[in-house]
Amino acid sequence: MSETTEKRSRFSHFGGWVAELVLVFVGVYAAFWLSSFQQHREDAQRRDQILASLEQEFLKGIESGKIAGAREERQAAEFRRALDAREMPPLHPFVFTTDYSPGDIATLLQSGGVQLLDVKTLMALRELESVIRWGLSDIQRYQRLSDELIVPNLDQDIFFFYDPATKKLRKRFEIYPQALEATVKFAHDLDRTKTELLKQIQAERQRNH
Repeated sequence: MSETTEKRSRFSHFGGWVAELVLVFVGVYAAFWLSSFQQHREDAQRRDQILASLEQEFLKGIESGKIAGAREERQAAEFRRALDAREMPPLHPFVFTTDYSPGDIATLLQSGGVQLLDVKTLMALRELESVIRWGLSDIQRYQRLSDELIVPNLDQDIFFFYDPATKKLRKRFEIYPQALEATVKFAHDLDRTKTELLKQIQAERQRNH
């Protein structure tokens, strides 16, 4: 009788130990799940904040870019028309200003964008950055040439820039209409890449909601 009681006691202790182990396991798992759930929710909120900020920024940027691009296109087209008509349109300093900072996208990505955003969105961001970088490099080259060739000679007679016989630009000043057209191309490239990126951002936000 005592042996049976002893076995039951041992079984009871073993069962209690198993129950405690199960409770500990369940408790640890529940804590881990809760922590993971909270982290996932925080990540989702952070992702949506980043995407919402990008969406708002590019909506404004695309709209203002279209206005600026249309203005640049009109100026380039009018200069080309007058040039082709041998009207010898005057040359002006080629100046291009931008508030773009190469650190803007890097800061965004370092703040968690790399871990949170979709790969396609990151690729679209990189494509935009590449278009901006190469476009600005081209524009800045024309601006340097303008500073060297045009700005110091603005007080010269019109025939300093044009051949009086043909009424065409002298060879060294042919960079001027090229610069105007490069600005138009840059505006179009920016509009295209920003629009593609905006579509990707909106698609990612839609999937996450």
